[in-house]
Amino acid sequence: MKPRYWLFAFLAILTLLRLVTIGQLELIPDESYYYLWSQHPDLSYYSKGPGVAMAILASTALFGPTEFGVRFFSPLLGLGTSLLLFFLARRLYGEAIALWTALAINVIPIFQAGGLLMTIDPLSIFFWAAALLSCWLALERSPRFSLYWPLTGLLIGAGFLCKYTNAMQVLSIFLLLLATPRYRRELARPGFYVLLVLFAACTVPVFLWNSRHAWITLLHLRARGNLDSRFSVHIGEPVLFLAEHAGVYSPLIFIGMLVAFWHAVTRSTLRFKNRYLLFFSVPLLLLYAVLSLKKAGEPNWTAPAFLSLGILTVAFWYEKARTTPWAARFAVAALATGIVMSLVVINPDVLRKAGIPLPYKWDPSSRARGWATMADAVDAARHQFEKSTGRPVFLIGNKYQTAASLSFYLPDKRVEGPGHPPVYIPESQDFENQFSFWPRYDEFVALPAGYKPADQYYTEEQGINPFIGRDALYISDQEGDKVDSAIRSGFEQVEMIALYQIRRRNLPLRTIGVFACHRYRGLSL
Repeated sequence: MKPRYWLFAFLAILTLLRLVTIGQLELIPDESYYYLWSQHPDLSYYSKGPGVAMAILASTALFGPTEFGVRFFSPLLGLGTSLLLFFLARRLYGEAIALWTALAINVIPIFQAGGLLMTIDPLSIFFWAAALLSCWLALERSPRFSLYWPLTGLLIGAGFLCKYTNAMQVLSIFLLLLATPRYRRELARPGFYVLLVLFAACTVPVFLWNSRHAWITLLHLRARGNLDSRFSVHIGEPVLFLAEHAGVYSPLIFIGMLVAFWHAVTRSTLRFKNRYLLFFSVPLLLLYAVLSLKKAGEPNWTAPAFLSLGILTVAFWYEKARTTPWAARFAVAALATGIVMSLVVINPDVLRKAGIPLPYKWDPSSRARGWATMADAVDAARHQFEKSTGRPVFLIGNKYQTAASLSFYLPDKRVEGPGHPPVYIPESQDFENQFSFWPRYDEFVALPAGYKPADQYYTEEQGINPFIGRDALYISDQEGDKVDSAIRSGFEQVEMIALYQIRRRNLPLRTIGVFACHRYRGLSL
């Protein structure tokens, strides 16, 4: 049997294993958050386009609001990305390098996690890889016009609707054409401009939504990139930037990528294949490297750039290993380290079984543990409190992650009205996340026809707040009895009524405090 068929069999088995695994892990808070998005379909959202919400809406329509239903597409996207990179690498360097590329990406810890979790990244990575292949096919047919030009525009646009980073591919293509005499004439032909038009069409939902919401996403991205304060250099931040990347890609693989990157840069003028792949890596890497001088970003922000860099890395080390024994040993050690780290990422309990007491605060998988237990405890506390007071309460989480996870896992999901989430976040005059755009407990609503409130204090501009005078439970996953100032000020009395420490394998996983908030009165303006 040809080697590629063994690869396809491996990828099929890996995908099946991932499909089995995704239903056995609880959702991380971001997945629960995006599930809430899917229950409120919109043109766009506070921090992202509608892509992830639409994907989860489709999968949960098929399989229900379960972990498997939320994550169904993630293993399939991982499979699709592997195949796209295989076909691109085969076209550029031949089948042997294509085989190793598809295998290598599946031993990198960050991509391993992306094959299990349904966040924006699996979608972004898939569409980036698809556009990477489509653009190459368009250039292969140059100077003839090809349908791969509009297809590339649509793929970049679809990626943009999932993660705004994907728009960097447009810049990459423009710079590539500009820097390559052989293809510079494409800037005078219709292909690139058809790509731009179709990409621009895909951005319309995001711009429409933002035009109706004071361009809040731009403010969010500005703050997220630490561009809302004076630029300054902090030496430790670039070091942290590199260290975090070494951690999520595995140290030896990351070192191998840096070596291959430098080799490709020094020879990019000689080989167009190297230049093509570099131009889909350098702009994004350079952007976040500069930003890291002030504040290190999250390592997943640069993940799309490592797709083309991954092909370059395999091509470099494959050729090097054929002639240099130490390079072959390094490549084997790097792959082996990646495999071990990927297994630990999937199931860190193997370390605990080996006698290594890994604290959950250092365990990334802790984000997918304990939420159902927490929700059961909160639900029991709510019923007990309501039984003692004889009045129903509403729930407030200390942050959107807590509110989203509770909203997904609460056995008794109550909503106070159409569009309301099961759990709110503390009231604020600022727009902090998507919860700020859904109905809130601090909002005034229109008075029903003929309704005359008994106390005018409760009305504002011919409206009334139906939550005034009601009790709530505030749930916090922070240590101690710290309560958000908006909660202290917004209620007449706040007291802790329960403290739960969720443990797993005799180690503390999460501490949950439940506070009774008596008689909501609203914040003074």
